[in-house]
Amino acid sequence: MQDYQQQFIEFVIDNDILRFGEFTLKSGRQSPYFFNAGLFNTGAKLSFLGKCYAKAVVETALEFDVMFGPAYKGIPLVAVTAAALADEYALDSPYCFNRKEVKDHGEGGLIVGAPLQGKVLLIDDVITAGTAIGEAVEIITSAGAALSGIVVALDRQEKGKGELSTIQEIAKTYNIPVVAIVSLDDIVDYLVAKQDSTLNKHLANISKYREEFGAR
Repeated sequence: MQDYQQQFIEFVIDNDILRFGEFTLKSGRQSPYFFNAGLFNTGAKLSFLGKCYAKAVVETALEFDVMFGPAYKGIPLVAVTAAALADEYALDSPYCFNRKEVKDHGEGGLIVGAPLQGKVLLIDDVITAGTAIGEAVEIITSAGAALSGIVVALDRQEKGKGELSTIQEIAKTYNIPVVAIVSLDDIVDYLVAKQDSTLNKHLANISKYREEFGAR
């Protein structure tokens, strides 16, 4: 695990963005942890998040012409990632996002920001069932562009429709890299190394959950 990944885990735990307990997911699964990216809700938190996304983009040497943030959650994520790439790495990367409804006045259209063209890097928070990714791909291909990669904050490493995780299924379907700032494995490794009695009490529940729903 790299330093920025450990710092990310510490940050999300300290700020209750990553919580442990009992949570019902959209899928209906009962999860022992929950990641709420909506709680990156201040300038300082967003700035930190953007730097983590930018670090993941640079470390994995992803190739792209423009970054795309699907509405609504992807909009602030792609914006702070673009800002961090410029501030931290002098990479002035174009970005854009979509409207939920096509605007018929002013500049009009569905896409806001840079032209949606060429190789597109999608920035999102957490991939669950993959439905939102399919919708984003439709927007991208309709514009004549091509999805070249995806960056998310967390890979839950859970089974999708089969034995592969949803992220693995997406990577295979679209033949693209899907990169996460951290994975559930990283979180477990952190908890084991931390030896914090308050946090470690959740390890057994996470292990049981992984045994049932984790991708092989």
